[in-house]
Amino acid sequence: MSGVPKYRNTFPSGAVGALAAWRRRAVSRAVHRGWRWVQGAGSVTAERPGPYRFGRIGAHTRLAFPLGTVFGERWIELGEHCIIGEQVTLTAGMMPGHDLGPDAVLRLGNGVVLGRGSHVIATREVTIGDDVFCGPYVYITSDNHSYEDPHQPIGRQWPRSSPVSIGSGSWLGAGAVILPGARLGRNVVVRPGGRAGGGAGPRGGRGRARQVVRRWDEKEGWRPAPRR
Repeated sequence: MSGVPKYRNTFPSGAVGALAAWRRRAVSRAVHRGWRWVQGAGSVTAERPGPYRFGRIGAHTRLAFPLGTVFGERWIELGEHCIIGEQVTLTAGMMPGHDLGPDAVLRLGNGVVLGRGSHVIATREVTIGDDVFCGPYVYITSDNHSYEDPHQPIGRQWPRSSPVSIGSGSWLGAGAVILPGARLGRNVVVRPGGRAGGGAGPRGGRGRARQVVRRWDEKEGWRPAPRR
């Protein structure tokens, strides 16, 4: 039919198609190899601190690249054998340049694991004990919004602040939120998505805010007993 445009097959075939497919695979491999090299070169250790000046980075501790927001490093101390995942935020102070005095404010013990995308926000003391394991996107903060003045936007009111401590051997599930004033004892479990504020004794489990769902008894074991 005259006047009807003719369209050619735009998909490559034969040798041309094979060459194009090989090129795409080669580019993909090169990109992934390059990114792995960048991740290795950009990771932060005691020997390779990059632009950061932490109060302390223990031996064999590694912060994965890319990091999240990091400031106030002078008041942050990281123990030995810690694993800090990608996009983890570590901040000391309300903003960069906030002078917090002579002592560290944010302390991680030895063997701490912070999963990808986690946040640890400290203007008051935040202490995380040895061998604390955190899933991805855990949020730990010493600060919370204040709403005492009903005539002012909440975001414009000075926040409430209170120290936080997390006992050695604890496990914080993915998306857990640890609020100002939380005092978690040794080997405490906070379920994924759970919240903790106030106190929880050693060997406890937390679900919803201020709800202890299971405790360890030296004579009877876990009470109530875990489901099989």
